[in-house]
Amino acid sequence: MNTAILIIDDEQAIGSSLYFAFENDYDVSATTMVSDAYTIIQTKSIDVVLLDWRLGEHDGLDVLVEIKKLSPSTEVIMMTAYGTIESSVEAIKRGAYHYITKPLDIDELQLLVEKAVEYKQLQTQIAELTETIDKIKGYAEMIGQSPAMQHVFSVIERVKDIDSSVLIFGESGTGKELVARAIHRKGKRKTKPFISINCAAIPENLLESELFGFVKGAFTGAVRDKKGKLEEAHEGTLFLDEIGEMPPNLQAKLLRVIQEKEVTPVGASYAKKLDVRIVSATNKNLLRMVQDGTFREDLYFRLNVIPLELPALRERKEDIPLLISYFLDKYSIDMQRPLRSLSDRAYERLLAYEYPGNIRQLSNIIEYAVALSKQPVIEESDLPIAVQSSPVSHSSGTTVQSHDNILTIRIGSTMKEIEQAVIEATLTYCQGNRRQTAQLLQISERNLRNKLHVYREQDE
Repeated sequence: MNTAILIIDDEQAIGSSLYFAFENDYDVSATTMVSDAYTIIQTKSIDVVLLDWRLGEHDGLDVLVEIKKLSPSTEVIMMTAYGTIESSVEAIKRGAYHYITKPLDIDELQLLVEKAVEYKQLQTQIAELTETIDKIKGYAEMIGQSPAMQHVFSVIERVKDIDSSVLIFGESGTGKELVARAIHRKGKRKTKPFISINCAAIPENLLESELFGFVKGAFTGAVRDKKGKLEEAHEGTLFLDEIGEMPPNLQAKLLRVIQEKEVTPVGASYAKKLDVRIVSATNKNLLRMVQDGTFREDLYFRLNVIPLELPALRERKEDIPLLISYFLDKYSIDMQRPLRSLSDRAYERLLAYEYPGNIRQLSNIIEYAVALSKQPVIEESDLPIAVQSSPVSHSSGTTVQSHDNILTIRIGSTMKEIEQAVIEATLTYCQGNRRQTAQLLQISERNLRNKLHVYREQDE
């Protein structure tokens, strides 16, 4: 398919001249009307636009912004008779590939168009390569074939291109940041910054300036202006990990940022407009914190527009063999050792272990075993003591049969053991969907959530 060029200039003579200059090498369209240009871009794949800076009542910069909205991959070259350093910088900031001043040098312009076409082709190749790599690694570097993880992947696909806030719930080590990065990388903001901040890892007296930034002289040691994480994430995604650890005074300020879509650096008397998607994560029961008065209710509902709960590893045990294989290969390669495998006994131990630290703990266990094993086959004795001493089979004897969805209960099980087994089995049957689980069990979602929280605390 021929490379397509669109010329937008309100002087018909210039448009015609450019048309004749490019028609032998490109599929060229030309118009003097901005509205017609938008129609062409929406109905035809345009590779490069030659855009006049002044188009009657229209500002070329505004037209540039609209073109990039309609077709982000289209490269735009601005043409102007009023070129200044400031205006050219502004054009590049708004997405222009380059600019050229009038009167036009056709040879220079043709070379510029060639470079723009090459750049666009390179960007396309990079996007295709990134997609291929993603497929090789799994879904956005996440591994899982279990129904629970397929449900997570499905939710990510549905929310990746919208701007609503997402709140990720899950125990430590379940991969909350990986999910946040997947939402960003799969969505429309993927070419913009992904900024992460752990609210629990930064001292309270530093968290405000780290998040909001500050101006010179705001406090002792503020010798220059510094952007905060919110401003760094402009047009991209801000990931707030451990959001439950955010101090109450900062909760109020974050709420204002979300409501007003602007941020005020520490010590500043002005606010900066902000376009950022907020993705948060917590391993705490935020709703209980709201009830206890330690987390703002209004902020909770602002952050929890789209809740996404990650399953613990013990709830997706069918994924453990995949993860074991992945980590064995990864750490064998990282440590430049022959690829390791597991003895039958070591494999049984890993499959039976409950992993209170979830995927992170499994990763650490395999890294430990690869590092300490002297032979290509990792033995049970190469595993951490906690894994070696764990029982291979569950004492309760409660199992879920795959046929007919029948739950087998050992005689002598306590009512608590039976209740837990029924709830966990129904949750697995519903692929981790708590609403469906609660409906089948004829209890409220809140009651289900509380029971699961109690059971899982006991298991730990």
